[in-house]
Amino acid sequence: MRAFEINRFGIDELKMAERPDPAPGPGEVLVNVRAVSLNFRDLMVVKGTYNPKLRMPMVPCSDAAGEVTAVGVGVTRVKTGDRVCGIFMQSWISGGVNETIARTALGGAIDGVLAESVVLNQEGVVKIPEQLSYEEASTLPCAGVTAWHALVAKGGIKAGDTVLTLGTGGVSTFALQFAVISGATVIATSGSDKKLDRARSMGARETINYRTTPDWEEQVRKITGGGVDHVVEVGGSGTLMKSFRAVRMGGTVSVIGALSGGSADVSPLPILMKSIRVQGIFVGSREMFEAMNRAISSHRLKPVIDSTFPFADAPAALRYVESGAHFGKVVITR
Repeated sequence: MRAFEINRFGIDELKMAERPDPAPGPGEVLVNVRAVSLNFRDLMVVKGTYNPKLRMPMVPCSDAAGEVTAVGVGVTRVKTGDRVCGIFMQSWISGGVNETIARTALGGAIDGVLAESVVLNQEGVVKIPEQLSYEEASTLPCAGVTAWHALVAKGGIKAGDTVLTLGTGGVSTFALQFAVISGATVIATSGSDKKLDRARSMGARETINYRTTPDWEEQVRKITGGGVDHVVEVGGSGTLMKSFRAVRMGGTVSVIGALSGGSADVSPLPILMKSIRVQGIFVGSREMFEAMNRAISSHRLKPVIDSTFPFADAPAALRYVESGAHFGKVVITR
């Protein structure tokens, strides 16, 4: 079978290779990969900024949807023909995360899914909602679960809450959708008026262009009369202090990404003086994934896909993610 491998860091170094056809062992399933969605983490892994000591060769990418084509002895959770996604951390079934679980993250700790077929443990897959295509379903394992974990599983979002989303990437667009179906009011930011128009069409009540309004946190405070209940913080060092300013006293900042960098001098004073809850969100468990899927099915929610690329053009898809031009998710199809 064909798979992309990292043998040296860099998008241009990502090469397709031939690997032996995999076969499932006891408790395992063979999945014919039909679609792979890209996350900013995948770009960091390929470029070497995520883990400079990455074990090589490594198959990148964590998020895929496909069809079960064979099962090993003792498999009972799924059957041949089922449509499934792999979960981000193959051992995180429920409860909290720990270092052992983190060592089972696809496309970073262990081989990922940018391949024609993958073998996964039966405990590490979930069935996908019936109304979703393989392309749509492939967007769920990281971006979808992360947004769900931040706002619902740990954030406890409720009708009438206010949510601030930063940018219009995968996590932010899922956060917008989950907030809207929860009855919350969303304020969305972007550097593009065209993207903000799309955010409004998806239900964002207020939008702010951070390029024309660089003090966007003050605008958030003005709109809300003191700050939002939840901030979905994907920016990192360039936006974290602004997010602390934009959240209300006693509100929650979910730290999810570091798109603007990971090094900064961050003062703890706003956290203390405003009693802010700052929670790190590193994707989520299978239990969260399945709860999210029930909500997606109930609300007939459709993930937002910006564009698709054929399997052979995976490097071009990564370059597009790197450009930041996308709205929602970028997907590689087979």
